[in-house]
Amino acid sequence: MSDESSAQEIAIRGEFIELAQLLKFGGLAETGGEAKQLIGAGQVTLNGAAETQRGKKVVPGDRIGYDGRTLVVRRD
Repeated sequence: MSDESSAQEIAIRGEFIELAQLLKFGGLAETGGEAKQLIGAGQVTLNGAAETQRGKKVVPGDRIGYDGRTLVVRRD
């Protein structure tokens, strides 16, 4: 798991964002298709557990991990 200092904060305007959209928005995937593949393969974690639902709603306070990087969602 990445340490707290290396986490990147991502601000969202609404109450949630879909996981695949967040991966693309946060720069962990180049395209939506790539994001969906990563999620479907179980390579992405949500709050420390593997997540395979690409439409999973991510809310402020959630932590998303992939390839040694961590995104922390906050409300804008």
